[in-house]
Amino acid sequence: MVSKFLAFLGRDIAGLHEAAYVLGAFALLSQVFGLIRDRLLAHIFGAGTALDIYYSAFRIPDLVFVSIASLVSISVLIPFIAEHENKGDAELSRFLSSIFSVFSVSMIGISAVLYAFMPTLSVFLFPTLIGGEYGTILIDMTRILLLSPILLGISNLLGSITQVRKRFILYASGPILYNIGIIIGVVLLYPLLGLQGLAYGVVLGAGMHMLIQVPYIISEGLFPRITWSIRWFDIKRVLLLSLPRTATLSLHQIVFIILIAYAARMLEGSVSVFSLGFNIQSVPLSIIGVSYSVAAFPTLARLFSGGKEKEFLEHIVSALRHILFWSVPATVLFIVLRAQIVRVVLGSGAFDWNDTRLTAAVLALFCVSLVAQSLVLLFVRGYYARGKTLYPLLINSIGSVAMIIFVWLGLHMFATYPFFQNSIEALFRIEDIKGSAVLALPLGYSIGMILNALLFLFFFNRDFKIMSRVIRNTFLQSLAGSFVMGVVAHELLRVFDNIFDINTLFGILAQGFCAGILGIIAGTAFLLMLGNVETREVIRSLSHKFWKTKTVSAEQETI
Repeated sequence: MVSKFLAFLGRDIAGLHEAAYVLGAFALLSQVFGLIRDRLLAHIFGAGTALDIYYSAFRIPDLVFVSIASLVSISVLIPFIAEHENKGDAELSRFLSSIFSVFSVSMIGISAVLYAFMPTLSVFLFPTLIGGEYGTILIDMTRILLLSPILLGISNLLGSITQVRKRFILYASGPILYNIGIIIGVVLLYPLLGLQGLAYGVVLGAGMHMLIQVPYIISEGLFPRITWSIRWFDIKRVLLLSLPRTATLSLHQIVFIILIAYAARMLEGSVSVFSLGFNIQSVPLSIIGVSYSVAAFPTLARLFSGGKEKEFLEHIVSALRHILFWSVPATVLFIVLRAQIVRVVLGSGAFDWNDTRLTAAVLALFCVSLVAQSLVLLFVRGYYARGKTLYPLLINSIGSVAMIIFVWLGLHMFATYPFFQNSIEALFRIEDIKGSAVLALPLGYSIGMILNALLFLFFFNRDFKIMSRVIRNTFLQSLAGSFVMGVVAHELLRVFDNIFDINTLFGILAQGFCAGILGIIAGTAFLLMLGNVETREVIRSLSHKFWKTKTVSAEQETI
């Protein structure tokens, strides 16, 4: 039984759509555990100071992760691994050990420095939280969480190997275990250790994220080791490629730190509402945008390194069409069913109806940019596959600055113009809830992200001429089908409101589920009437029974 399970995890998945669906299925499972995690946190703490502390504690470790661990990020390493793999496993092993050694020493040293200066940094970023009853706990939790970037960085290094060799199931298992570790922290460690137990749960999850890949890597003879024989030429090449990407990711994390810092100065619970709304919108983003971009990247790197420009562009266009096909209706469905989704996922215990309504509004504003976020993930990997990391840095820099400007403008509008605030509150039906100014944060984020995606689309089309009639047709047909789906789902919510008792968990789940399913059926039928190509491709890919894809030995793979 165990051997069959390990063989299943180590399967080689061929084909863009099959790989994307495998990753999407595992991303969905991971997000289900993530939602269970968030429900437990919301149930126990509600949208209050304790949960604000928990989410704020992630900010500095997350910045460390994207700033330092990007040296061993999957997007950077895959082209190098593909290159060294051509020279044999011994050459690849030496390359991996050099990277691992430099990363380990750097990460441990930087984490130690941050550990020492954590009180000063926390006071600068979160003065309101530090001045409260949980101030010392915030510092302790942040220090504990500094272990996570080290473990996740090593996991990324190992994940580069499993992705190059198309062990997508093995790679996709890590996030599931990560969330399971956090759940263990909430259920078992928090009662024993207090809020610090939550941080230890995160570290446990990061450790399991790494360990799940270790047996396969060892079996391939590629597990990296600490070495003093550093191949500095390889390190230099990786750094030259990774530094622009590091700056790109760091910009995004810096923006997020600024947004959380804004939220921490607002009404109690604003950090929690903002973070929970973002986590829920990450479900469709992970299933669609992340899955397709991750599944496409190894093939894109191989095609470019092999000089197959035409096939490279065809692969980009195929992934782009399917991202549009899935993300547009997901946006509409999440906006229409926002209250039902939030109430089912989070609505219990200390998380009351007002918390639900405010979080639902935050979720809707984040989902406005769901298509843009998904496209950015693909375009960035498209550039990285070609070894071009400067464009993503420049474009994301503009987008990050735009986010901060739009957030500042939104906060200014909320504070200065009552009409603006009243209009936003009326739109989301939260007129009687305090703390609506937090909506300026996801609003500014989404506007900046849409601008970011438009810039990527402009430059990518200029460089690669991808804006074909096929893509326009996909977008317009998906938009039309989503409109039908949204209208049907919205109207059916009213119908089922009179059938189910929406004051109960089962009732609101049944209301949202039935309205959503029937809306999806209506939208799908409309797309079939239009003769939508993507719908037929989805049906054909599902008919391949991708979960039963035959395992192919790594030696038979081509680069």
